[in-house]
Amino acid sequence: MNGFDIPIFVKWAGGKSQLLSQFEPYFPDVFSGYFEPFLGGGAVFYYVKQKYSPERIVLSDSNKILIDCYINVRDSVEDLIELLKVHQKNHSERYYYKIRDTFNARLGGIDESSMFLYLNKTCFNGLYRENSKGEFNVPFGKYKNPNIVNEEALKKASELLQGVDIVLRDFEDIEGKVTGEDLVYFDPPYHPLSETSSFTGYTNGCFTDKDQVRLSRLYKELDKEGAKLKLSNSDTPLIRELFDGYNIQVVKARRNINCKGNGRGKINELLILNYETNN
Repeated sequence: MNGFDIPIFVKWAGGKSQLLSQFEPYFPDVFSGYFEPFLGGGAVFYYVKQKYSPERIVLSDSNKILIDCYINVRDSVEDLIELLKVHQKNHSERYYYKIRDTFNARLGGIDESSMFLYLNKTCFNGLYRENSKGEFNVPFGKYKNPNIVNEEALKKASELLQGVDIVLRDFEDIEGKVTGEDLVYFDPPYHPLSETSSFTGYTNGCFTDKDQVRLSRLYKELDKEGAKLKLSNSDTPLIRELFDGYNIQVVKARRNINCKGNGRGKINELLILNYETNN
């Protein structure tokens, strides 16, 4: 987009690569620091890093496996690539389930990150999901040529992650760390459009309505501090009620994860700002 490389190396539900062109008019003109407390695939971070070059960037998430993977991409990308090449060489359905069992033993380290990326590229629908025991339980995806070793994206992501703070924490823990000169972009698990429509199982602890209320409280506190705030969520009555009075914009997003083909299409999503734009 506009000459910027968006090196997505991990597939994550709700990724924002497709929306960057719609987001572009809604960035503030000036900010010195950037916080992203729901990291996911990192598309918005990659864009912000290249276009705005913030003095300080802090990325965080409550998913330890995801955060550890980003740290290993930043600090040990060559070793990670070599481990992924081993997975690519041995890839088969039987190998997939062997690695899934090993991954669920949670041994940590760069080996775990390589298994996470391998499973991410070869599981059904690229879906990260944990059961009630915290085990990754997505079945094998029957892809002909999965892109297991995306060397170019991994190296570019590693380059862009240099000098970036990557932290494991709950989103509320950024309170007291954000200043009035910072931009915070929130991309939480979305509020469901219906009781059956939404996927929120990134971890075994789902993001509930109470968490949406916690998020709105934090948003309002940071607004009082003068920080610039940008938040994505689904277009539901609860979200509109929680953020009533703020600058609410509607963008069109394509749903990529849905078990029914006719459930995949463009839908309204909300972009909620606490500042005005020229758009």
